[in-house]
Amino acid sequence: MSADDGTLRLADPDTLADLVTFVARARRVDPDGAARLLGAGEVLAVYVSPVHGTGAPTVLGLRTLALAGPHRVDTVVPLTALGDRFARTTAGTEVTVPPMVATGAAWAGVSPPRGGWAPMGTVAASVLAAAARTGIEEVAAGAGAAAGAPAVAQLRAAVWGRAVPGTPDLPAGVAFAADALGFLADDDVTVFVSGPWWRATTGRGHVLARQPLLL
Repeated sequence: MSADDGTLRLADPDTLADLVTFVARARRVDPDGAARLLGAGEVLAVYVSPVHGTGAPTVLGLRTLALAGPHRVDTVVPLTALGDRFARTTAGTEVTVPPMVATGAAWAGVSPPRGGWAPMGTVAASVLAAAARTGIEEVAAGAGAAAGAPAVAQLRAAVWGRAVPGTPDLPAGVAFAADALGFLADDDVTVFVSGPWWRATTGRGHVLARQPLLL
């Protein structure tokens, strides 16, 4: 389901600019990825997934944006298609929802809990930034020309599934997503847990993560 007339009307030009920036950052780390657009009332929730796949934690980036008036939207679209729509936008606050639905985005069917989040303290943004850099370097070093896709996927799962140093079990994929999506600033990051889910929250957005289920 898309917006009632196929158009998202953001609250103001700055809000649309925030959406454009968020999608661009998501495309840099997942060029063939997707975004879930979920809107009810005057709030648009935009989910992306910088980390997912066999053996890896499911890591979602979430940005909420104000809409100009009530909307009804729930669709999963390719990031590339959404980026193309931005390039065609002429009005200052409106963007057309792509008509195509992204395929293969299994993570979009995973719904984090809405409540029951217990606070687990804070983590310095610098700690997450350092964990992201370390992981990126490790993946880059191991993903050489001779490495096949299964080996790279296994490496990514191991790197982003391990705990951030100094935290009990917060997956390093949370650090990668928070850094890549521009959520880290100088302030501490507040961490919550609900069942198997982790959530890292800053003033710029949320990162949610769940380790793969054991079969």
